[in-house]
Amino acid sequence: MVKSSTKFSSKELGEALGHYDLGKIKKTRPLTAGNRRAPKIIVTSDRGKYLLKRRPSGKDDLYRVAFSHAVQLHLADKGYCVTSIVATEEHENTILQLDHHIYELFEFIEGVRYSGTEKETIDAGKQMAKFHKLVSKFNYDLLKPLRKTFHDSSFVRSHIKTLGSTRRAPIKPMKYISDRLMGLYEKASVRVNQFGFDSWDEQIVHGDWHPGNMLFADDKVAAVLDFDSVKIAPPITDLANAMLQFSLVGGRPNPKDWPGYLNQNKLVWFLKGYKKVISLNKNMITAIIDLMIETIIAEAVLPVATTGFFGNMEGRDFLNMIHRKADWIDKNRGSLAAAMSVIK
Repeated sequence: MVKSSTKFSSKELGEALGHYDLGKIKKTRPLTAGNRRAPKIIVTSDRGKYLLKRRPSGKDDLYRVAFSHAVQLHLADKGYCVTSIVATEEHENTILQLDHHIYELFEFIEGVRYSGTEKETIDAGKQMAKFHKLVSKFNYDLLKPLRKTFHDSSFVRSHIKTLGSTRRAPIKPMKYISDRLMGLYEKASVRVNQFGFDSWDEQIVHGDWHPGNMLFADDKVAAVLDFDSVKIAPPITDLANAMLQFSLVGGRPNPKDWPGYLNQNKLVWFLKGYKKVISLNKNMITAIIDLMIETIIAEAVLPVATTGFFGNMEGRDFLNMIHRKADWIDKNRGSLAAAMSVIK
């Protein structure tokens, strides 16, 4: 069986599918969306349509996968818009282990990708709040979930410093951008702490709530996808990351050409949807601005400081764009806070 390929071999696919009772397989085709290191195959049989996924090598242990599945099964039991996990035929286990790899099989859900409408964005916020509410009392004591945020993190700071190092950086040292990202990150961390971060309750959060991880139908969320990043953290961090992801403006091939601003309308629409289900105090709403600054910096510097790239984008151009966006959020905090404060 293939051990490191980002594609399924015929032998691997046959062996994996042989552990499930799917009936007669009619056709298979690869799905290129999402993490390239997690190959996916759409499987059509006489019993339905499924998605087989191999989780990235070295990323997961069984506890993390078991935690992710427990959360999804809990949500499915509550009637939430999540894909069903298919269990193996012989052991009725949602986790299939073969040759040091972990596989998952899901029922395939039809839907369309996010088109950016107000109704879609509001419902995405509303569904996040429903998710937070449904998992708030879920007992995870035996599942060993990950506890991690990008807030006030020494790990993030060490990667920012690496960018400016003459010896450790994977690309030509970027002292200018490193210093400015560090300054923005430090100021944001201080503000979030002042708003009372340490007193905010932790619970299960999705960890990767962005437009690419959901499908829509009739302007509403049809399915929330990809629970690989579920963890324990204050839910406001999940909300801040989602508002950032939904309001990012990019689209042009080279990140150096991306504008510095965010789409404030989408940011407000998402929060409006969230607040239809869960109320937030003034400090939490104000802290979202600085949590977005911490998040956008952290998610960019970690891969660039390690590899010199963000996905297939050159690290230097990408970080300059991230600095423009983080700086824009910082300089426009007044208008952002005012727009968010009037949401009912």
